[in-house]
Amino acid sequence: MTMRQPDDKQKKNFQKEGIDLRTSTMEVDGHHLHYAMTGNESLPTIFFVHGTPGSWDAFEKYLKDRDLLHKFRLVSIDRPGFGYSDFGNPEHLAAQSQIISPLFAQLHNGQPMFIAGHSLGGPMIVKLVADNPGVFSGMVIISGSIDPAEEKPEKWRPILYKTPLNYFVPGALRPSNEELWYLKKDLVDLKKDFPRITCAVYFIHGAADDWVPPGNVEYGKKMLINASHVEETLIPGANHFIPWTKFNEIKQVLLKLY
Repeated sequence: MTMRQPDDKQKKNFQKEGIDLRTSTMEVDGHHLHYAMTGNESLPTIFFVHGTPGSWDAFEKYLKDRDLLHKFRLVSIDRPGFGYSDFGNPEHLAAQSQIISPLFAQLHNGQPMFIAGHSLGGPMIVKLVADNPGVFSGMVIISGSIDPAEEKPEKWRPILYKTPLNYFVPGALRPSNEELWYLKKDLVDLKKDFPRITCAVYFIHGAADDWVPPGNVEYGKKMLINASHVEETLIPGANHFIPWTKFNEIKQVLLKLY
C-alpha cells in the first residue's frame, strides 16, 4: 500500500531490459526529494509528476520506452509525501513547488526542458511552470484536476485525517487523503498562476473520465491567456487511467514536444 519499490529492485528490473536506471535523493531545506532518471544526459529532458497516491514508477513504462529515450532524458519525481520523498508528510502545492524546483537547476544541461503531470500532478506542474519562468519549453497536463469548480466538497476528508481514524488509513492513502483536502484551497490559489505560463501547453484527457471530468480542460484553456500554444487531445471512451491504458496516444504527444 506504500505504492513504492526499492531503488535496487527497480534498477535490476530496468537492467533486464538493457536500460540504466539512475536514482538519487537531494536535500532541500531539510526536505528530501527522490527521483529516477533514464537516458542520455546531453538530451532534452522530460520531467514526470505523478498523481495521488503514487510514486515515480507510475511512469515506469515511459522511462523504458526506446522511442522516448532516443530523443529525451527522462526524469520521474516522487512528490513530497510519497515514494521516498519524506513518505507520509504531504504538502500544499506551493510548498511542494519550493521543494521540487531546485531539481530543475541541478539537472539543467543547456537543452530544452519539458514537464508532464497526471491527475493531481496536473495542478502541480501548473504551479511548477509558473514558479520557474523561462525554464520549460512545454508542458503536458494528463487528466489534470485544475478546476476548483469541478472538485467535490468531500467534507469527510478532514474528519478522517485530523482524528485518530487516520491511523487506520493504510500506506500512501493516508498522505493522499490529506493532500486531496489541501487541493480544495490550492486550486483556488492556483488561479493567479495560469497567466504566468507562457510555454506551449498540451492537454490529454479521457472523454469518459468521471474522476476528473473533461471540463477541467475547458477551464485550463480559458485560464491560459499567455501560453504560446494550447492543444487538446480528448480520447473517446477513455477514463482517468490513461497514462497506463492509452500509453501510445500520450507517447505521441510527448514525442512531438521537440
